[in-house]
Amino acid sequence: MSNQMQVMEQFSPLWEAPAAPPRWVIWHAGADESFVFDREFNIPIDVDDAVLGEVLFRMREAGAPESDSYPGRACG
Repeated sequence: MSNQMQVMEQFSPLWEAPAAPPRWVIWHAGADESFVFDREFNIPIDVDDAVLGEVLFRMREAGAPESDSYPGRACG
């Protein structure tokens, strides 16, 4: 299996059908900045730029929600 396939397999839970409420959200933090945000741990997920586009594509295909607003809870 190629290295990129292994990396993509690691992120496969991100494009499963979303739970209610969804754990993972595509967060548009800026003009050209999109992140995968984990609402359970209240942090962005570190996804390598080399596969981020594909991860976001698969999440959208699975119906993951997207937000321009901060999708997490207040810190502290």
